[in-house]
Amino acid sequence: MATEIKAPTFPESVAEGSVAAWHKKPGDSVERDELIVEIETDKVVLEVVAPEAGTLSEVLVEEGDTVQSEQVLGKIGEGAAKGSDKGGEQKREKAEDKAESNSAATAAPAGGGKSHEVKAPTFPESIQEGTVATWHKKVGEAVKRDDVLADIETDKVVLEVVAPADGAIAEIKAEEGSQVESEAVLAIFTEGAGGAGSPAESSGDRDEAGAAVGADEKIGDKILAPAARKLVAEHDLDVGKIEGTGKGGRILKEDVQRAVQAGTAKKSAAPAAAPKPSGAAAPAFEGERPEKRVPMSRLRQTIAKRLVQAQQTAAMLTTYNEVDMGAVMELRAQYKDTFLKAHDVKLGFMGFFVKAASEALKRFPDVNASIDGSDIVYHGYQDIGVAVSTDRGLVVPVLRDTDSMKIADVEKGIVDFGKRARDGKLGIDEMQGGTFTITNGGIFGSLMSTPILNPPQTAILGMHKIQERPMAVNGKVEIRPMMYLALSYDHRMIDGKDAVQFLVTIKELLEDPARLLLDI
Repeated sequence: MATEIKAPTFPESVAEGSVAAWHKKPGDSVERDELIVEIETDKVVLEVVAPEAGTLSEVLVEEGDTVQSEQVLGKIGEGAAKGSDKGGEQKREKAEDKAESNSAATAAPAGGGKSHEVKAPTFPESIQEGTVATWHKKVGEAVKRDDVLADIETDKVVLEVVAPADGAIAEIKAEEGSQVESEAVLAIFTEGAGGAGSPAESSGDRDEAGAAVGADEKIGDKILAPAARKLVAEHDLDVGKIEGTGKGGRILKEDVQRAVQAGTAKKSAAPAAAPKPSGAAAPAFEGERPEKRVPMSRLRQTIAKRLVQAQQTAAMLTTYNEVDMGAVMELRAQYKDTFLKAHDVKLGFMGFFVKAASEALKRFPDVNASIDGSDIVYHGYQDIGVAVSTDRGLVVPVLRDTDSMKIADVEKGIVDFGKRARDGKLGIDEMQGGTFTITNGGIFGSLMSTPILNPPQTAILGMHKIQERPMAVNGKVEIRPMMYLALSYDHRMIDGKDAVQFLVTIKELLEDPARLLLDI
């Protein structure tokens, strides 16, 4: 007697689900409690196991079908050995035929197994969409479980998409540069695939047979990967002049990049047009005048929008001062080796500035406040953002409760932020909620600048290059290591007197670091 395989009882908040994947085919032997099929709802993926041992004799719903709570999904026959049931064999053949005909969505390369949809991560509420920045793996390329397949760039962070299992990408559905929403399907992934017999080697033939495999394109006798095709179009290159290093001579993104750098794949110049009989001649230029147009990254778009917003909405002014860094530099030189041994991190200048700013913020609460509509929000804590420059743009991770942090904790936090920012590993929560910001243009050689506010904060401190200058000290001229400081502030919230005194307080604390220890 056949045993029915039923969908689980869905929670009250879940109306229906869809069949995500069958792990067994008709005719396969199954053991009691062995996973047979997965049901995907809008909240969770539910596993359906075999109610008893036997043979999967019938599949009543296919992958992708919508099912209700406790709906019958298939049947298990008792005691039949795998392959001994002719009916099961026929059903298995039909299932295989159907899987082959629908390979555009779920087919696996030769030797492949279960197929998965590779989806974009679940974006936080503050992020609406992202951009596919980079595909690290190609169609058909063998990958290991948890290898990074692609990077999704949002306006705040770069999110990694990893492989769900060992296998290969069967099809890429979202090309580099395309916009994707939260949990959008990026690719079809097949377990156990990769290597010989992968779609990358037979994309042309299978396209003619009507099964869409990936997004490769055949131009003449050349097969182009999706990213390569995009670069060829951007640079208007002659595909015939590009040598492919991929399987079967497939042209990869790297091949196109090398051709662009070498300048060997440019299209032949069109025949010169006959000179015009009259009119002013166009200006002639010798040599190449290349131009390159690339879309602005989402992070750069967000930075631009926020900077313009800050200037348009805040009554921003900047006050300047200078600080003698001699005392801090002497203290640093005296203890840097001991500090490194004790805390396993170098003693820098930023730790002193963060601690000085924390003390000054306690004395001037208006500088530590923010404006929310027509309200002023006073913060009873000091969360200081530290601007970090990356190849993708400027990010501002936040050190929390800096008043209670030691200088060693500050230095460790900054080193960690810098490394993870350059790798795109910072979390969104680490870049939100700061009450004050410090930016150091001095590391790039800036002598003086006007920093722009980081809304909704009302002030930002700019550090600059330390430069020796002649200074009058006790009636004598001495050469001292000086740094210009700039404090930009929102005049709607902070009066000029408070801004100047806040900056002077930081100057005094840095010129006499003992004040930081004595709280004076």
